[in-house]
Amino acid sequence: MRKLFGTDGIRGQANHYPITAEMALLVGKATAQYFAGDGTRCRAVIGKDTRLSGYMLESALTSGLLSMGMDVLSVGPMPTPAVAHLTRSMGAACGIMITASHNPAADNGIKIFAADGFKLPDEVELEIERHILSGTLNSEHVPASGIGKAYRIDDARGRYIEFAKSSIHNLSLKGLKIVLDCANGAAYSMAPLIFRELGAEVVETGVHPDGCNINLDCGALHSANVGRMVRECGADAGIAFDGDADRVIFCDENGEEVNGDRIIGMLALEYQRRGRLSGNTVVVTSMSNLGLHRAMRENGIQVEVTDVGDRYVIERMRAGRFNIGGEQSGHIIFMDYATTGDGIISALHVLELMTTSRRKLSELAGFMRVFPQEIRSLAVARKTPLADLPGLSGVMAECRKALADSGRIVVRFSGTENKLRVLVEAEDAAAVRHWADRLEDAARRELC
Repeated sequence: MRKLFGTDGIRGQANHYPITAEMALLVGKATAQYFAGDGTRCRAVIGKDTRLSGYMLESALTSGLLSMGMDVLSVGPMPTPAVAHLTRSMGAACGIMITASHNPAADNGIKIFAADGFKLPDEVELEIERHILSGTLNSEHVPASGIGKAYRIDDARGRYIEFAKSSIHNLSLKGLKIVLDCANGAAYSMAPLIFRELGAEVVETGVHPDGCNINLDCGALHSANVGRMVRECGADAGIAFDGDADRVIFCDENGEEVNGDRIIGMLALEYQRRGRLSGNTVVVTSMSNLGLHRAMRENGIQVEVTDVGDRYVIERMRAGRFNIGGEQSGHIIFMDYATTGDGIISALHVLELMTTSRRKLSELAGFMRVFPQEIRSLAVARKTPLADLPGLSGVMAECRKALADSGRIVVRFSGTENKLRVLVEAEDAAAVRHWADRLEDAARRELC
């Protein structure tokens, strides 16, 4: 059982355990001990989003790494996928991203990447966690002559910008008008520049971070704002990132949301047409809509399903050598280019498809009929195993029986927040509402 690491790094409320300066110092020391424990001089890339607490955590992490003899390459505010890319391209032993992704500004977190740009496997996280919790790190240091050095990498932003544009071969996007919402997060300065350099007309919002407004009524969790702006200014599409830009949600020319399922499906169909869809397969999580499964099956594309979390999608993609996968929430993985969900590269590929096919986004997204679906998110005081909740377990059993031939449910605790997620999906919208209400009521009685 992991005590610090969740499904996406270490996460929590800033200045409260475990997201404290003291813990960040230990994370830095333990990470250096793992990657440079044999005395080899090596480097770590550190990036962050725009949260105020990022300054505190970056300083503490850097101190921990340096104290154990590891050099630090600081790249400043930078999307998570950019940190993963820079870790590989700069030959670093690891990369560390300080972010809580789509969470509120009061939260923060620490994600660690290996030298290949992929998130650490469970066994490595467990080993780092053991070092942190062992209590021995406070007495372990290198000689004064072996302390690491810290460097600010001034051209880091340019390196990633050129890499991202090259993923679509610097295709001109001239003639496209887009609304771009950067969630007052890590992509606030970089993303508008990328799309403008490729020729698109950009109407930007969410590009004035103040340390406390990341994800605040903006970004991928509030795509209705982008939809409204698309309608008001007559744009071809709207693009909304989350705070660290590893996920993206679109709006079409009518302002209607185009989520991760539709993005995965439309690009899988295009890759299949070009003969580029590895294994003729896409990888998604249990939250993906049954309509996507049906549409892929009708087009001869296989669908593999993993647990919720882009790390599990990536693990399956690597094992099967598949090149397209992701989550309904907007984490899209193009394994031909990136080692993690990359909102900017995903957006570029959608705009490339719109440009080369000369089709509107609503038309491209119309390949599937969405099954009615409701997702409820309940704040909980504790994460009691579902099997120990007789009331909720009983309603779940009833629901599964009722929807056996026409739908499904997914009930799980969030890996990044103290919340219970409830998904109900079926062909009949009334049945979806009925069972979502019953499941929510049962969960509230036993968990809230």
